[in-house]
Amino acid sequence: MLKGRLLAESLRVGHDLEVPSLKVVRIGRHDVSESTKPFADTTETSISDPGGASSSQPSVWTFVDFEAPDESADQIADALADALLADHGWWADFIVGNDHVVVFAGKVFRYRIGDNDGRQEAVEYGLAAGTPRHQLDWGD
Repeated sequence: MLKGRLLAESLRVGHDLEVPSLKVVRIGRHDVSESTKPFADTTETSISDPGGASSSQPSVWTFVDFEAPDESADQIADALADALLADHGWWADFIVGNDHVVVFAGKVFRYRIGDNDGRQEAVEYGLAAGTPRHQLDWGD
């Protein structure tokens, strides 16, 4: 079972993300003005997370955690690549098996967890797309 997260604010207006096998398992709205981690310990925020939402992003984000069968990975990646906003480098990600899939508008990266070169390629793309460095914080 693959597991991932996307932000509702990262979806293009007027676009539906439709994948029949995708199951939403959690939705939460969080103030990310100081930290982009939805459950960050506020006493450690300044140490562990150098910043929150950028000035071009809303300060409250809607986190959508999802699951789907592993065989849906390509369909979900393609659907996300089509649905995400290109502005400001929004991204979504999920883990499938031993792979991490990071999706930007029109671009999918899939690399083996622990593959630093694969991860770095996705980070570099995100920076070029406008993602603030501190928001390229998906875990492997």
